[in-house]
Amino acid sequence: MNSLICFGLLVFGTGVGLGQKPHPCRSPPLLSGSMTVTAKDGHAWVFAKYRYDAFGQRIRLWEFGKSDSKTFHLNMLFLFREGVVYNIDYRNKTCQKNVLHSTFHPTEIPRNASLLSQVILGGSSAPGEGLLVNTWTGDLDETQGKYMATVTEFGCIPVSLLYYTPEKGWVVTSYFNAVTGIEDPEQFIPPSFCTDIQTEEQTVDFFSAFL
Repeated sequence: MNSLICFGLLVFGTGVGLGQKPHPCRSPPLLSGSMTVTAKDGHAWVFAKYRYDAFGQRIRLWEFGKSDSKTFHLNMLFLFREGVVYNIDYRNKTCQKNVLHSTFHPTEIPRNASLLSQVILGGSSAPGEGLLVNTWTGDLDETQGKYMATVTEFGCIPVSLLYYTPEKGWVVTSYFNAVTGIEDPEQFIPPSFCTDIQTEEQTVDFFSAFL
């Protein structure tokens, strides 16, 4: 599963000649920003800050959300190379560790994606009014899923993702405040009180842990 699809905007319209012909692209390997996710037909939503490290195959999330009328706060560290995910509670200095049943893929538009449109978000009457983006669609055979992903024309920064699988239904993600780079790499290191904990028997994937 592509990390852009683990890690959603509905841009409709016809393609216009706003720039050179767009090509599938890969996002910067180090990204920091925020995101919102809506799933379960609107019965679950999340606001999260994220840190993304493609070099080390790591993702850090600080989440606030609501699912089935219950609110929650989560602080999660996904270590794909090690195959584990940590749910960290700094207030009580406790930690839960589970086997992570997900493969890491860099945040990217797959080569077999189809260009839906190139548009300007916002205005185009004067410089600085809008953002040039490309919207792509495609299928994912491994999950029987389909997606519509929007990224910036310059930089391939994720803007939004609409993703569907028969098992999960529709998941809509919007990204904002993205900055290239990681300010504090130690955010990818589990705190000391997580060192000696036992791994839980329950295996989770990225979506089940995230939502």
